Amino acid sequence: MIAAALLALRQAFSPPFRSVLLKSVGLALLLLVLLGVLLETLAAKLIDLENTTWDFLAALLSGAGVVIALIFLIPPVVSLVAGFFQDRVAELVEASHYPAEPPGREMPTGRSILLAMRFALLVLGVNIVSLFLLLIPGVNIIAWWLANGYLLGREYFEFAAMRFMPEEEAKALRRAHRGRVFVGGLMIAAFMAVPILNLATPLVASAFMVHVFKGLASKGLVSKSLKRA
Repeated sequence: MIAAALLALRQAFSPPFRSVLLKSVGLALLLLVLLGVLLETLAAKLIDLENTTWDFLAALLSGAGVVIALIFLIPPVVSLVAGFFQDRVAELVEASHYPAEPPGREMPTGRSILLAMRFALLVLGVNIVSLFLLLIPGVNIIAWWLANGYLLGREYFEFAAMRFMPEEEAKALRRAHRGRVFVGGLMIAAFMAVPILNLATPLVASAFMVHVFKGLASKGLVSKSLKRA
């Protein structure tokens, strides 16, 4: 797992991967700025006080609220945008590290958009729950890490697997190796917790899980797991 993570991180700085990464991060930042402007506009419309002192305090609170909201919107927004670049990342990983093996199949555009939107909503839901857990010291960080570890591991592993097999088989393979996938998800969640780096998390995670899947395949564990399933 560590070797797969290091391979993914190393490739993240290669020219072809970096180009995709910059496009994804740039689009995500643009979307976050637009969301910030929208939230600030809505907050300004809700604040209609005549007392200038209260206006100032309300503006400060609304500004802080917008910043907090954007922080929690970063994971779902970045995940949504990165969903449009995942196949390209997987292709780069496969071509660079597994050139002798048959390449995976690109996911149909409609299905890719649907899965990206579903995943973004799931990530948003987890982070909203985490927001409420901030009121419980000692529990919030652990709960966030475990929940995101499960979710991120599941989604990114299934994506990597679905390039080589039907969706149901990908889900069965993930269940057969749930422990390994969960540990991989925890590693992704830890990476996501780092400011700035979290913008690159989805694409690095996609590359990471391609290596994890290929590692299972090289050991013959994919076919064995599907036979048992």
